[in-house]
Amino acid sequence: MFGGKDNSRTTGWEYNTSETGGFEVTQVREQITGPGLVLIEGGTFVMGATYENLYYEWDNIPRRVTVPSFYMDETEVSNLAYLEYLYWLNRIFGEDYPAVVWNATPDTLVWRERLAYNEPLVDNYFRHPAFHNYPVVGVSWIQANEYCLWRTDRVNEMLLIREGYLDFDPDQKNENNFNTEAYLAGQYEGLVNKAKEDLDPRGTGERRINKQDGILLPSYRLPTEAEWEYAALGLIGNTSYERVVERRTYPWNGHYLRTDQKKYYGSFVANFKRNSGDYMGVAGNLNDGADLPAPVGSYWPNDYGLYNMAGNVAEWVLDIYRPLSHEDVEDYAPYRGNVFTKQAKDVDGFLLEKDSLGRIRQEEITIEESHTRHNYRKADNVNYKDGDYQSTINTDWLNDPGSNTTGDMYEFGVTSLISDKSRVIKGGSWKDPAYYLSPGTRRFFNQDEAANYIGFRCAMVRVGDPNPGR
Repeated sequence: MFGGKDNSRTTGWEYNTSETGGFEVTQVREQITGPGLVLIEGGTFVMGATYENLYYEWDNIPRRVTVPSFYMDETEVSNLAYLEYLYWLNRIFGEDYPAVVWNATPDTLVWRERLAYNEPLVDNYFRHPAFHNYPVVGVSWIQANEYCLWRTDRVNEMLLIREGYLDFDPDQKNENNFNTEAYLAGQYEGLVNKAKEDLDPRGTGERRINKQDGILLPSYRLPTEAEWEYAALGLIGNTSYERVVERRTYPWNGHYLRTDQKKYYGSFVANFKRNSGDYMGVAGNLNDGADLPAPVGSYWPNDYGLYNMAGNVAEWVLDIYRPLSHEDVEDYAPYRGNVFTKQAKDVDGFLLEKDSLGRIRQEEITIEESHTRHNYRKADNVNYKDGDYQSTINTDWLNDPGSNTTGDMYEFGVTSLISDKSRVIKGGSWKDPAYYLSPGTRRFFNQDEAANYIGFRCAMVRVGDPNPGR
C-alpha cells in the first residue's frame, strides 16, 4: 500500500532517508506561539465606525472584511522591553556605529510642553526603574518597525540555541550578528553547537536549519489596521454559531466606560481623559488610576486576552493613511502600503553580500519583472486607486500623463496634510477623550515623528490551520 506518514502519497517513495534521495519531511505540524503573543482567531467583521463621526470626516465607512488568524502582543511594548533592545544595539554596534543606537533611541523631549512643567518626565519616564513596566512612547513608526525586525532575530536566535543548533556567541559585533535572513542565506555562521543531519546522499552529511524544519518563526511586525481593529473589538466573546449577538462600540459590551463587577463597581475600564483638566480624578478616589500612561497589563483584558486596546496609548499600525481606505482595499486581509521587494542579486544570480548591519540587501521589484502579472504591475502600490494618476482630482494627466508625478490629490502642505509618510494610529490614549476609545476611530501621524501618547505592539502571521484548537 502506497502512502503513509513516512512515504509519499503521490510517488510512494520513502521520506527522511538517504537511501531514496534524502527528501525530508519534518514532524513539526504547528507554529509555536512566540514570546509575548496571543493567538487571534480570524474571521469576518464589519470594519469601520461604530457610531457617528463627530467631525463628519467619513474616513471609516463600515465595510465587511475578513481578517486571517494572526498573533498579537498581549500588551503594548514596555520601556523595559525597549531598553533591552537599546542595550543589544549598543553592545553590537555602539563602538563603530553609534548612530544606529542614537537613531533607535526614543525622543524623550516629546514630554515637553510650552506651558507645562514636564522636565521630570523628560528625565525619568523612559529610563527610571519605576517606569519599566509602562508603555514606551516617543517612538516613531520607523523606529517601531526596526524594533520588530530586531525582535524577530532575537527570538529565532533563542530558538536555535534552545534546540541545540547554536551556542550563544558573546563576540557578535557589527555585521557579524544573528539575522534570520542572513542565517538562512548562509551569510551568518555563528557558534555551531550541532549541525542538522543532511540526508542528501551527495551532501556533506551536515546542514544548517532551514524554514522547512519548522523551528524558526515568521517575522514580528506591526499589525495592519484591520488586524488591530478586529483584535480590539474582540467580538469572539459575542459570537454564537456564526452570529454576532451584540455589536460593540468599545472593546467591551455596552456604551459605558465603567465596570459593573461588584468588587470594582463603578471603576473605569480604560485610561483616558475624562474631561478638560481631569486626567485622573480627585485624590482619594482616582477615576482611572493614572494621570499619564498606566503600566502595561492594567485594567481588564478584552475577550482575546489583550490589554489596553482602548486608552493608555494610541498605537502605530502598518497602514498608509488614506481617507477612503475602507472602500479601496481588498476585503480579505485589507492593507494599504505594499512596496514589493526581493533579495538583491548580482548579474550572475548570486545574493549580494549582507550590509554593514548584517542584513540581506533588498531591492524593489522592477516593472519588467512583473509585466506578465495580473495581480500587480509595479513595486510601489501605496497610491493605488487613491493618489495615483487614475484617481487624482486633477485631470491634467489625461492630456499630459507626465505632468503629475506624485498625484495632486495629496499635495502635502498645499492641498492636504496627508502624504505617503502618513501612517494610521489606532485607539485612544491617556490624553484623549472617550470618543477615541472606539476601535473604529482612526487618525494619522507622520511615520518619522513621535509623540508622548503613541506607542505600539507587535503582531505575527499565523501559518497553517487558522483554528489550531479544534
